[in-house]
Amino acid sequence: MAFERLRQMIKKEFIQVLRNPKMRAIVLVMPVVQSLIFGYAVTTDVNRVTTAIFDQAQTPESRELTDRFSRSGYFAVNAVLQSDREVDEVIGLGKSTVVLRIPASFSRELASGATANVQIIVDGVDSNTAGVVLNYAGTILQNESVELLKKRAGLPGWEPAGVQLQTRPWFNENLTSRNFYVPGVIAAIVMLVSLLLTSMSVVREKEMGTMEQIVVTPIKPLEFILGKTMPSIFLGFVNMIFVTLISVFWFDIPVRGSVPLLFLANGLYLMTTVGIGLLISTISDTQQQAMMSSFFFYLPAILLSGFMFPIANMPEVVQWCTYANPLRYFLIIIRGIFLKGVGLSILWPQLLALFLLGMALLTLAVKKFRKNLA
Repeated sequence: MAFERLRQMIKKEFIQVLRNPKMRAIVLVMPVVQSLIFGYAVTTDVNRVTTAIFDQAQTPESRELTDRFSRSGYFAVNAVLQSDREVDEVIGLGKSTVVLRIPASFSRELASGATANVQIIVDGVDSNTAGVVLNYAGTILQNESVELLKKRAGLPGWEPAGVQLQTRPWFNENLTSRNFYVPGVIAAIVMLVSLLLTSMSVVREKEMGTMEQIVVTPIKPLEFILGKTMPSIFLGFVNMIFVTLISVFWFDIPVRGSVPLLFLANGLYLMTTVGIGLLISTISDTQQQAMMSSFFFYLPAILLSGFMFPIANMPEVVQWCTYANPLRYFLIIIRGIFLKGVGLSILWPQLLALFLLGMALLTLAVKKFRKNLA
């Protein structure tokens, strides 16, 4: 009898969610659209930076240097300047991000064996892009210096003495930022959808006036909670599968670890997001309040998860606050499975944290719901 009541409650919840065109869009359309948009937009890779050239030397050496910048693939020359006033204009108006300024004495200084100065002017409003651009420019100029040393030595195969750094990135060989961010997008989308569905589930009964009818039925509070949460958990898994397939087959994100472990972690993660959604639902009077409260939690959860900003760079007090954020743990798990291929022996602390956090939130939500019924 209890199973039949639960089955009917789950069936009722699915019907209410899927018959509403707006809810169907949230469940089925929004995750796919967001994964495509965020997959392209959320990246810190810097390519084809708009660059203006202010070559005051106009010599073969200066032209060779500007060619090195344009051939690198990092800089796209979009203007050739003739005066300092034009430098102020292109940077001030945002027409170019970088100005490569080569002084008139450039070739003379090289011919005399002195160190020639080259100025890189960069728009520093976006400090991340500015820092990356300066690193790119420094690498190009370093390579140019090595070539000049070889020419001065005049010996075939001669290399300047020194220490050569050989880099070997692990897990993300090409250092593609998309490989780091897209798994985080999966976690963020799963949280958003499950949070919205669950937070509005109980409130919807209040607004429709059916809560009183449900209360007088033989259904128990635990059965009611399960009937409200199981559809959200199921749809959370569906969203995770959709977004993961897009990540793998559209964005070529590798999955090096265990897929069953990913499903297990997603189930524990959904326990926490559903628990938070139920708590929001029990304290909200309208669906609008529930939605606003969900976003009130969601945005700080994204910022304090390590999705965009390293947790280690945050103040110590804020770092302690992140331990209550389920997204923090799931990000470590999903990136570990996708990029590193690590398993249960490495990820068990995060899995345990999600389990304990999920049980605590669900228990608190059930007690809060029972208190509201009393």
